[in-house]
Amino acid sequence: RNLPNYQDGLTELHRILKPGGKLVILECSHPPYPVFRQLYDFYFNRVLPKIGGLVSGSNAAYTYLPTSVAKFPDQKTLASMMDKAGFKDVTFQNLTGGIAALHSGVKTG
Repeated sequence: RNLPNYQDGLTELHRILKPGGKLVILECSHPPYPVFRQLYDFYFNRVLPKIGGLVSGSNAAYTYLPTSVAKFPDQKTLASMMDKAGFKDVTFQNLTGGIAALHSGVKTG
């Protein structure tokens, strides 16, 4: 999530991997199920920042996290971006209802 340009980052990762190398990305994501997503968004954007701020004494980290996740590409978009960067056999698996996703792709050649 912490890249200025995701496509450029994926392209660079593809460039530096050895042929046959595998890229695996585990990242917070976007739940695809509407009702679950609404509940998750409410908790992640409204409840977690308040609790995290109270416990840690720092609101900034817990307001940054939901904002950065919201800007991150959804599962299908990230998979498409990996494909565009040159990765083959691109797949993703939703974890915890899509709160996180595990993407992978291989550099061939």
